[in-house]
Amino acid sequence: MFDWQDLYFFSVLARTQSLSAAARELGVEHATVGRRLESLEKALGMQLVDRLPRSRPLTEDGRAVAAIAESMQEMAHSLERRARAASADLAGSVRVSAPPSVAAACITPRIAALREHYPNLSIVLLPSTALASLNTGEADIAIRTVRPEENGLLCRQIGVVRFGLYATVAFSRRPPEQWTFIAYDEGLDHLPQQAWLHHVRAGRPIVFAASELNSQQIAARGHVGAVVLPTIVGDNDPALVRLAVELEAPVRAIWITAYPDIRRTPSVSAVMEFLVDCIQREPKLQG
Repeated sequence: MFDWQDLYFFSVLARTQSLSAAARELGVEHATVGRRLESLEKALGMQLVDRLPRSRPLTEDGRAVAAIAESMQEMAHSLERRARAASADLAGSVRVSAPPSVAAACITPRIAALREHYPNLSIVLLPSTALASLNTGEADIAIRTVRPEENGLLCRQIGVVRFGLYATVAFSRRPPEQWTFIAYDEGLDHLPQQAWLHHVRAGRPIVFAASELNSQQIAARGHVGAVVLPTIVGDNDPALVRLAVELEAPVRAIWITAYPDIRRTPSVSAVMEFLVDCIQREPKLQG
């Protein structure tokens, strides 16, 4: 049995008539398109294109397969339209707890896409470093960087958070022995990224502490000190640069979790799929 994704790549190649054009449309390297083509040809036992120096014209078998692929793609579009019409019936509110950095940098920018598919469904997003209680209804779904330990929960690892040390360009020009630091308050010293900061600073002073990340980031922009941020936040902040340090930064797993009976409700199921897609579309959150 051939890989359906290989057939999709071939259909784009057949329409665009070149590896580079297909790669641009698919958002991949042209070598990836080539590998997909070879995989499909091997699975079907057919040569689908003639490999000329500057083009990939379809063979007779290739034109036949392309015509079939085109009709299959139209059927897929019909299914999508049917599913979208059915999804309009999903309604209600789903409460989602998530780390503030993931909530702000990954989930919130994609809410419009959720609204397009499910116009009657809404998310109540609860950004917090605290672990929301699912059994008391604080949240229906939780995204955590700590593996859930409650009995009966469904949980799945869907990504990772990486960290780095960031500061302004002006601050980065200071001699390292003159660096100052920004941190969480002492109540969050158990966090791996906070423990890493304490090792990195090696006794150099913390001059500002805050219980939430946004205030720390704003202080770093004001040249107050160096701050530990998730790379999804720090690398995308034009006011900050990553500082080179010898000690390797921690990597934390991202878990999505819910109770099975809640997970089976259509609205929660749809939001969970949306959240997983959000995380898996973000390269900085992949292992």
